[in-house]
This record gives sequence, C-alpha cells and structure tokens, in this order.
Amino acid sequence: MSNEINQDPIDANLSPLENEENELQNEPIEPANESIIRVTGMYQEWFLDYASYVILERAVPAIEDGFKPVQRRIMHSMKELDDGRYNKVANVVGHTMQYHPHGDQSIADAIVQIGQKDLLIDTQGNWGNVYTGDEAAASRYIEARLSKFALEVLYSPKITHWQLSYDGRKNEPINLPVKFPLLLAQGAEGIAVGLSTKVLPHNFNELIDASIKILKNKPFTLYPDFPTQGIADVSNYNDGMRGGRVRVRAKISQLDKSTLVITQIPFSTNTSSLIDSILKANEKGKIKIKKIEDNTAAEVEILIHLPSGVSPDKTIDALYAFTNCEVSIAPLGCVIQDNKPLFIGVSEMLKRSTHQTVDLLKKELEIELGELEEMWHYANLERIFIENRIYHRIEEEETWEGVLHAIDTGLQPHIGHLRRAVTQDDLVRLTEIRIKRISRFDLDKAQEKIDALEGDIERVKYNIEHIIDFAINYFSQLKEKYGKGKERKTELRSFDTIEATKVVLRNTKLYVNRAEGFIGTGLKKDEYVADCSDIDDVVVFLRNGEMVITKVDDKKFIGKDIIHVAVFDKNDKRTIYNMIYRDGKSGASYVKRFNVNGVTRDKVYDLTQGKPGSQILYFSANPNGEAEVVTVLLRQLSNVKKLKFDLDFAELLIKGRSSKGNLVSKYSIKKIELKEKGISTLRPRKIWFDDAVMRLNVDGRGELLGEFKPEDRLLIISQSGKLKTIVPELTTHFDDDMIVLEKWIKGKPISAIYFDPEKDKYFVKRFMVENENKEELFISEHPYARLEIVSTDYRPMAEVIFAKSKGVQKESITVNFEEFIAVKGIKAQGNQLTSDKIKNINLLESLPYEPPVEEVSTTLFEDLDESILQIEEDGQMGLKLE
Repeated sequence: MSNEINQDPIDANLSPLENEENELQNEPIEPANESIIRVTGMYQEWFLDYASYVILERAVPAIEDGFKPVQRRIMHSMKELDDGRYNKVANVVGHTMQYHPHGDQSIADAIVQIGQKDLLIDTQGNWGNVYTGDEAAASRYIEARLSKFALEVLYSPKITHWQLSYDGRKNEPINLPVKFPLLLAQGAEGIAVGLSTKVLPHNFNELIDASIKILKNKPFTLYPDFPTQGIADVSNYNDGMRGGRVRVRAKISQLDKSTLVITQIPFSTNTSSLIDSILKANEKGKIKIKKIEDNTAAEVEILIHLPSGVSPDKTIDALYAFTNCEVSIAPLGCVIQDNKPLFIGVSEMLKRSTHQTVDLLKKELEIELGELEEMWHYANLERIFIENRIYHRIEEEETWEGVLHAIDTGLQPHIGHLRRAVTQDDLVRLTEIRIKRISRFDLDKAQEKIDALEGDIERVKYNIEHIIDFAINYFSQLKEKYGKGKERKTELRSFDTIEATKVVLRNTKLYVNRAEGFIGTGLKKDEYVADCSDIDDVVVFLRNGEMVITKVDDKKFIGKDIIHVAVFDKNDKRTIYNMIYRDGKSGASYVKRFNVNGVTRDKVYDLTQGKPGSQILYFSANPNGEAEVVTVLLRQLSNVKKLKFDLDFAELLIKGRSSKGNLVSKYSIKKIELKEKGISTLRPRKIWFDDAVMRLNVDGRGELLGEFKPEDRLLIISQSGKLKTIVPELTTHFDDDMIVLEKWIKGKPISAIYFDPEKDKYFVKRFMVENENKEELFISEHPYARLEIVSTDYRPMAEVIFAKSKGVQKESITVNFEEFIAVKGIKAQGNQLTSDKIKNINLLESLPYEPPVEEVSTTLFEDLDESILQIEEDGQMGLKLE
C-alpha cells in the first residue's frame, strides 16, 4: 500500500534547497506499517537548472569576449574605479560584489589569476609566483589598475549591450566589446556539471599575425605558448579540440658531469610539484639522485645532483619518463555561444574573434561618423545663424513659438547644402548661443572647423568602405605598441618516444637457479645474473632448445637446466646467438646464428626442429654479433676418419630463430671447445641525427653521420668554444648551442677564428683533439670571448671583411688556414689575424683534399653472397653455394 502526499506548490522566491526543506518538514509521520512514500516533482528540474547555471554563469567562458562572468564583472568594476592610479585589490573585490553574487574569495582568486597572466592588469605587490606555486599576498596588501592594453581593447560603452545586475540596482555588460582574441591569449580552464573546458594559452604576437592572415585570406596555424616556457610537442594538438594531446617537457641541461639543471618547467606544474615527483621516482628506484636544490626566484633553477657513475643522459630521459618533467595536456575547446556550449577548435575561435573585431571597429566608425556629421551640421547652422544675423529676427518676437519660427524662416534660404533637415532641437540649440560667442565669432575659423570636420568625415567614410584594411592596420598597431617582450616562450619541437625499459634505473638484481629452473629477484642465495628493474623482461634459454621471454618477478619457474638468462631488449638487433644443437636423441647436429625480436611474452619457442630428446650442445650470446671459432670433437667411430675439426661461425649467415640451421655432422658429437674468440661480423652501424628532436637514431631519420664501429666516436663543438668526443649512444642529449656534430676522424685538424676581448684581438688557431674523454675549451677563458668560425675540413678557407676606417674601405682578404698557422696544441693562443678593425668573417669553400684510403675490413658481412656450411660425412667442413 502506498499513500500520495499532497504537496504545496513550490515557492518561486525560494531556493531549491529551501523548497526541499519546506516539503520535507510538511511530510506527515507515516504509520509503522506504511513505508513507501512517493515524492513527485521534487528533483524534476532542479539538477538541470543547477547544471545550466554552473555551465553558463561560472565555469565556461563566452566566445564573444573570452570572459567567464566573474572575470567580466571584475574588468567592468575596474573600469568604473579607473582614475589612472592603483586600487587596493580588496577595494576592487568589494566593488565587484555589486555585480557578482558569490562572495569575495572567488572574486579575489579570479583577480589574481588574471593579474598573473600579465596582460590586462597592471599589478603592484606580491601577486604570487607561477613558477613556484606561491600564493599572492592578501587582497588588502596588493594593488591593481587596468593596463593600457586593456583600456584600448576591452571598452567601448557606446557599442556595449547592458543588462541589470543580479539585484537590479546596477547595469552590467552582457559582453565586453573585446577587439582582440583574448580567450586564446589568456587560455581558460573550467569544470562544470558534466562539462569542462581547457583552452590553452597562445602567443600574443602570433595571434595578431594569424588574425591579419585571416583578413588577407591566407592560411595560418596556431600552437600554444605557455608562461612557464618549456618545450612542447604539438604534433597531435588537433587544433585544440577534443582528442588532441600536447606533450610538454621541462628544459633540462647538463651543468657538469654530475649535475643537471632545470631552467624551464611544463605548463600546469610548478617547481614544488615537479620536485615532489622527482623525489617519489627516486624513492621508487626509477631514478637515482643525490640531492635537489631549488634556487628558483625570478627564473627557474632546479639543480639535480647525481651520484658518481650515474649517466646524466639516461637520467634526463628517466626524468621525462617517470616524473612531471614531461606532462601530457589534453585541450578541449568549449565555449558559450547563444547560451549554449559550443565545441570548436582554436582556428575557428580566432576566425570568429577576428571577424567580431572587424564588426566592432565598423560599429565604432559608424558611431564616430554620425557624431562628426552632427558636429558638421550644427557648425554650419551656427555659421549661417551668426553670419546672416538671423538672431536679430527674434528681437521683436513675444512668444517661444514665434522665436523658433523666425529662426527657421531665416535659415531656409541658406540650408540647401545641409545633409539633413533642420529639427526643432537644432532651433532650440541655436537660441542657447551666448552673446559673447556671437560677438567674437570669426567666420574664417568657423569655416576652417567645418573644413576639418569634412576631412574627418571623409576619412571615417573611407575607413568604413575599406574596413578590412582598417582592421589590419589596427592589429598591426596593437602588435607594434604592445608586442615587445611578448615573444614566444615555449620552444616547439618533436619528441622521440622514450622507452621506459631503456632508461629505468636497474635498482635490483636478477638471480638464477639453473638446475632447478627458477629465475627472480628474490633468489639471493643463487647465481647473480645482472642488474634489472621491475619493468624489465628476461630472456631464458633451456638445454632442451626452448626459449622464453618473461617479465621480471620475485621468483618464477621457467624449466630445468637453464643454459643462458639475460635482461631482454626487444629492439636489440645486434645481439646474435650462436648455437649448435642435436636433432632428437641420436640425430644429426646443426649449427645456426640468429637474433631474437618480435616475440610474445611467456610463449615457449622451440629453437630446434621439435623432436623429443633434442639438446643444445653449444651456445653463446654475442652483444655485437661476434663470431667465434670452436673445435668440434666427434665420438670414436670406425668409419669416421676425422674426429676433430674447427667450425668458424663467421662463415654462417645470420637468420631467424626458427631456421633449421646448417648440418655440422650426422655423427654423435663428444665435445665442443672454444678455440678462438671472434670479432663482430655485423656491418658498422649507420647513425643519423634528427635535428627536429635533437636525437641520434638508427632508423634513417635526419642527417646521416656515418657508419660507426664500436671504437668510433662523435665530435661535438659548441658555440661557446668547447669540444668533446663521445660514444654515439642513442640516449645522448645535445645542447642547443651545438654547431658541429660529425664522426670524429683521429688526426684531422680543427681550425678556428675567435675574438679575445681581453686583448681586443682576433686569433687564428689549428689544433687536434688531445683528450677524447674530456670536454675542452679551445678559445679564451674570458666570459665574453667569442667563437667566430670553426671548420673541421682539412684545408679550410675564410674571407675577412674589414670595417670602414676614416671613410676608407680596405679590401677583403682570404685566409688559408693551412698556410696561416701550423697545427699546435689545443690550449695555444694562436696567431693574430689582423690589427685592422673587422666587420665580418665568412667561411669559404675549402680547398680540395684527398684523405688516405682506409683499409678495407676482411670481415664477412651479413650481405655477402648466401653460402651455407656443409659438413661432409667424413667430418670435413666445406662451403656449398645454394
């Protein structure tokens, strides 16, 4: 049984919560045997009303001016208070409360957010720090006033549409007539009920340039620019719409071999949250650091001190992989238009803002034209009235109507050139002219004023007719007046994907129990294998020819009789496995060379032909494709003549893991012994440099640096006059001031011209790399010393252009480095270039030079003719072509 309660109508003057409370208070107490109550209408529309209110009035900005309501009311209040002087923020908050019904704290927070963006508000006092996350001082201690930019682009009362404030006492703007893409410049973020928005900030000057391109019907692109600087990968920006992603990284560089420095941080982080994420990664063993110092003030400076033996390059990658040094931001372009949410991209936002600016400028010009024409009309009436002494006609009139009629009659013969009819208001205004003005009236000056007004009218008409050109000029003037100091802060660059397994700190140890078939990090009493991390994979080979790739665990059973276990890298193509196995219990023996990639985790792979009783007789893992020579000893048989022979793995092709291999012998093998360690049979590795991501790769992206053997190194020279050679590791990070990156050739001289400010002279020097394991400075140690040119060619040439001296231009000279100076030590000062004042130094095309021919390696490479090793029945080894 159920009862339906008759409820009183909802009072429209009460809030939803108050109505709900009244309804609940009016409910009768139900008897114990009746427990079901129908409550109708109570929540039918309240949630939708509340959601709509939050979306429209609090969280999402309007597309017309880019403001949320609280921001718009703040800017309106500041205009009302504006007298050119600073106001206490507390005063601004109090004034804004006349328009905003949500208390002072939300207003104060919104003012601080606007002020920190350094565009609309001129701030004074402690307004917090976007780098450190420090909060602003209390609103009674800080001051604000409108910036000149805000005064120019936000306000135009004559074209503003107004509405009553929430209490009906004041008028407030529905939207401010903003003549600039403010929403895109400042960005916006808000969470409403079931809806959110995240418009990223963009660069001031780039927005203006793009607006001009829109007006010129030219293509444009927009990418975000963050106040915290950093490095951004915008390849998946998706025009700021849903589904897009922007990856932002801190700028990390190597201060010295044991110290990293962070000078820029990602948007949406601060130094405190960034340091916390680094400390957490350190605690979890993902990275290893010694200590962190935060020296951030006006600029970001976080020093990360590394323990000895820790690679700075790998630590930088690990910081990006495991900390907030890299963040992924998901933009979401949502704005309010016509009281409805609208999802659009930043390009469309800018187009609408630009066209709205054109419309607003046109409206302002039309209002100005109307005012000028009214001024011209009255100036002509005044001239006619005084010049023709029409005022004498009113002396004998006794009534007001007679006075107006007399003036109107007197004007009629002279008003043919006027652009509109004379109204009664015009006649009344003429009667208000003072006698003093009439007595001092100057006809020539009056005509000059009329002429000037006609010139202004023609100018405004011209601007209206050419409104696009006028708008372009308006945007150009904005950039000229306010664009200085607003250059792009965030560097745009494509990122390479950092594989966590390659950069994670291997902070635990892997052990193996070969006989029982267990591997894991918890088997501390068993055989140590290698250092590893908890996200690594492990490759295991068993005596029966099976192979398994599995994830690191505390203890895991793989299979008895493990012959090899190692940390596995799925992208490693240079580790080659050499193997000899027996096919079945008493079958023939085969030899194969293979690498392992593209496998499924925890799947068992059989490296033999799958017959029961198969067994691996010899196995080796070679990180650089080495190919050893082994001695094979056969068991004593009456019909076998040769029981011992050598097998060279270098004579075998490297094939897939599932290949059968080549026959070694059909007879039983007694033992296999290592005779000679091998050298690499792999082709020297080709390495490229991709300047888009500033990283090395082996995938053919960017500029080919050359083919590198294990002993080869890279030469790096920076604009600061430092050089070093390094092993070409793919994890290496390169500084922005790098000017030379190439394969280093021992014995090849380096030539340079530099300026020494201490001696006020230019010097020429040639030198060799003397210490390949140390970074060295090859110019003056003076802080303002300047490297002019550097060349790694054998016979470089340079042109020296002199500055004019006493009006005389000296002819340029050509410098042959080889003839100018001999090769000396890297610390040598060099020879003075010239005593004359130099204007410019240019590097010319080098003289021809033929370097000595390198010896060709006799190593058998993988791309030789396919040949298969065939063991004859008597045990002899030979080559058989397929």
